[in-house]
Order: sequence, then structure tokens, then C-alpha cells
Amino acid sequence: MLIHPWDAARDDSEWQQWLAVHDFGQLAVNGRPGEPPYVQPLHFAYDPERGEALTHLARPNPLWGALEANPDVVLSVVDDYAYVPGPWQADPDGPSEHGTPTSFYAAVQLRCRAHLVDDPEEKAALLNRQVGHFQPEGGSARVAVGEVPYGRMLSGIRGLRLEVTGVRAKFKYAGKRSGEVRDRIAAALAARGGPGDAAAREHLLRRRGA
Repeated sequence: MLIHPWDAARDDSEWQQWLAVHDFGQLAVNGRPGEPPYVQPLHFAYDPERGEALTHLARPNPLWGALEANPDVVLSVVDDYAYVPGPWQADPDGPSEHGTPTSFYAAVQLRCRAHLVDDPEEKAALLNRQVGHFQPEGGSARVAVGEVPYGRMLSGIRGLRLEVTGVRAKFKYAGKRSGEVRDRIAAALAARGGPGDAAAREHLLRRRGA
């Protein structure tokens, strides 16, 4: 992923705060020789204090063999994207049709070392942490080995602890454009009001004022 200086995260807190509420991504795992990489969509819970992401998958998932062969993976998350028509980005002193179309988006790529979790007690703890992230209000029984309703299901899954070893973060929101152009784009996003436009506009304005 190319990251220009004007698109880079301001600091770690920017991408960490974004990742805290963008917790669905794609896990890229190198395939066996002669096979393409595996890409698995999944929910995960990122823990900045421990520097890890937690998730789990069904035991029959074909990723496990590839993970055991090569545990170095990438967890990729992309969201808050919007298409920006060329005229919106045109220089104020030039023809509007000379503006360059582009995409706005936020992206975080976590390079990780995968640790497989098969011990029943450890799996139960991992699942409780993951559910706690998604359901802080509760409402579901805790996972406990040998106890209903989830204890009997533990054998059907494997846990996955992703130890973060590197981070690449990008917030592509007209960072190199003039204030006048960014204001024009913000107004156009508000007027269009399409899927993703409000989030993209929020990023543009937030980073404009940083």
C-alpha cells in the first residue's frame, strides 16, 4: 500500500481509535506453493495494550494448514470510502473538467504473527474477550469449558491470536489539496449524501483542522 506523507496517520492514536470501531477486516494468509493466498473475511477484537487482535474460525476452515506452514499474515481493514468526481478536485484557477477523479478511504494493515489457540480454557477466554468487545452490554452467557450453552461447541472452532509486528495506516482525504478545494469537496460530499460520504467528509474536515 502506497502511503504519501500527507495521507499517513498523524500518530498511533489516530489509527488505533479508528480500528477500535472498525473491527471487520480480511485476513490474508500465504497459500501453499502453487496456490494463491487465502483471504478470509472476519470480525476481530483489537487490543492496543497487548498489541494483538483476537478472532476465531471454524475447525474445517482451509486456512489452518496455511497458517501452520507460515504464520506471518496481514489483517487488512478498509472503510469510510467514497468516490470523488474529477471536477470536485479541480484547481480553482483551472477548468473543472481537468480535475482528477480519485477515491477517499481509510485503511489499516496489521502485519501479524499468528498463534493458534486450541486449549479449551484458552479458547473460552479468547471468545469471552471477543464477545466482550462486541457486546459490552452483555446479554449472552459466558463461554466455559463443559458448561452449556457453548462449552460443547468449543471443539468445533480454533482460536487465533494475532500478535501485531507492524502497522501501515493511511487516511486518504485530499491531504495535499488546498483549503479551498477541500472545502469544496466537503460541501459536495454533504450535498451528495451517498453511502460513505458522511464518514469521508468527517475525516476530511478532521484532518484539515489537524
